[in-house]
Amino acid sequence: MTEESAKEDPVRNMGPQKGAPDEGVQPREKWANKMEFLLSMAGEIIGLGNVWRFPYLCFKNGGGVFFIPYFIFLFFCGIPVFFLETALGQYTSEGGITAWRKICPMFEGVGIASQVLVIYLNIYYIVVLAWAIFYLINSFQSPLPWSTCDNYWNSALCHSHASIFANPELFRPGSNWSFLNNITSPDYFENFGYENVTDPFMMNSPEEEFWFHRVLRMSDDMSLGKVHWDLALCLLLAWVICYFCIWKGVKSTGKVVYFTATFPYLMLIILFFRGVTLPGAAEGIRYYLFPDLSKLTEPQVWIDAGTQVLFSYVVCQGVLTALGSYNKYNNNCYRDCLALCCLNSATSIFAGFVVFSVLGFMAYDLDIPMYQAVSSGPGLAFIAYPKALSLLPGSSFWAVLFFLMILFLGLDSQFVCVESLATAITDLFPRYLRRPGRREILVLVIAVVCFLLGLPLITEGGIMLFTLMDNYGVSGTNLLIIATAETVVIGWVYGADRFYDNIEDMIGYRPFPVLKYCWLFVTPLICILTVLYNLTQIGTVSIYGYQLSASMIALSRLLVATPLICVPAFILIALCRNPLNMSTPSSDLRQARPHKPVLTLCKHVIFKSQGPPIRRADERNEKMMMEEPLRV
Repeated sequence: MTEESAKEDPVRNMGPQKGAPDEGVQPREKWANKMEFLLSMAGEIIGLGNVWRFPYLCFKNGGGVFFIPYFIFLFFCGIPVFFLETALGQYTSEGGITAWRKICPMFEGVGIASQVLVIYLNIYYIVVLAWAIFYLINSFQSPLPWSTCDNYWNSALCHSHASIFANPELFRPGSNWSFLNNITSPDYFENFGYENVTDPFMMNSPEEEFWFHRVLRMSDDMSLGKVHWDLALCLLLAWVICYFCIWKGVKSTGKVVYFTATFPYLMLIILFFRGVTLPGAAEGIRYYLFPDLSKLTEPQVWIDAGTQVLFSYVVCQGVLTALGSYNKYNNNCYRDCLALCCLNSATSIFAGFVVFSVLGFMAYDLDIPMYQAVSSGPGLAFIAYPKALSLLPGSSFWAVLFFLMILFLGLDSQFVCVESLATAITDLFPRYLRRPGRREILVLVIAVVCFLLGLPLITEGGIMLFTLMDNYGVSGTNLLIIATAETVVIGWVYGADRFYDNIEDMIGYRPFPVLKYCWLFVTPLICILTVLYNLTQIGTVSIYGYQLSASMIALSRLLVATPLICVPAFILIALCRNPLNMSTPSSDLRQARPHKPVLTLCKHVIFKSQGPPIRRADERNEKMMMEEPLRV
């Protein structure tokens, strides 16, 4: 490639802007130390999915047997893509969009697609934090408002249950139990036998009524016009906290994560020791881990394992690339990624003991089958687990601890997503946004826009929008297709051997060779097969018994199509801009071995080198090699 062609390429010329000597443009920030990077990564990947999804999937898919497909997907899909994105960010020192532009201009759409998913997350994920804040505020009441049936939102079908473990005095002769039901008739026990009252087909628990009637307040027509002011204030508070965690960039983010990433572990440990000492805990843990080998023959078990790995490791969303981009060039990101993956999976397994020990106690205390006590997602966090905690002595104290844990688990995941989006936008326009005061304004604009877009999710029909965005926006199909695109671009277009050379130049040695073949063959094959299976399972969808209308079905399809259409769209854009350099990496990327083949298989050259870089790039690389040790 000639110097003239490089000048004619408008995409390539935008890459080196971060080093432009314009007056007032600040240099790109770096993490103050490795611990800030590790805690930020841990805070992002360790979130609500570890607590409210992984334990349920183990219970549902064969207990301990579920670990087999889970770790297979982790080793051959999760870790390769996790390391790929982190190393890409560290190598390019760019956010989730410009990193792909520099690696391969025609696949800039892969980065755009990942940022669309981040926008989805920034809009709907923080609603969970608003719910958690709402529950946390109500946790300071005694008794807990979701444990009784004498509230204005309760119906005549509400029936509570007094725990013999927490209230032994109620089980003495002559005790008055009328407070358990929202019926104050003096002949209560004559008209309603205890067995009939607890019939699950006739009665509602107060926890369910608090969730549906007090928090969600769903209407028959699922209207989106009436915003609940109290939830709106909780959502606003969540955004205010999120904003001040990251408004100064990695300088503030790196300090905040010292608390937000470690505090949930303290809560998990406290809840663990309380849970395992409760009656019935052993039975709950047995249900969590009891192996059922027959489950391994069911395709859905493997699909659940694959999607859980992708969700839990936050791949294909540009977040890992953004966090890795603030590392020093010679940071050992390979070792960091392996340690973080071990921590994430260990946390998921440990959280299962915390959840199922308490649910086992609830099943024991209520004398119900274990399968009736288990749920997943919001149903676990806002119905099942609060119900179990309400059966404990000092229930308000345990509820406060639990919802603080939920809040901080979601908070660091949320503000790192906002940080990722801000990083991507800043790296797109560094001349304008990397100036004093611009960062704070950009994050404020993101927060305000996402807050306003999130208001429809806390209306009477908001739960339907929330579920649509969760199921179709950041869906397994989107993540799988983007993961396929990322591995194909790095493995086959940019060249797996060239990327290995880049990594060796950064960390001093070559990673385990299996990663290369995962990028080339295993990961894309697994992802494609999983997508094809998912497409065969599409059917009629209902949310809380409401069938999706035609407009909602159209919205769900739009949520899926919007990020995916970015990939082919930007291929066409690159074709129109400069068809001769669509796959040529940016000249300011450091290439330690420019003369080596970019891809070899079994010692056979598949793609030769693209020739020596132009003289201007050589000079820049030499300057980087001299300056880099000073930055480490």
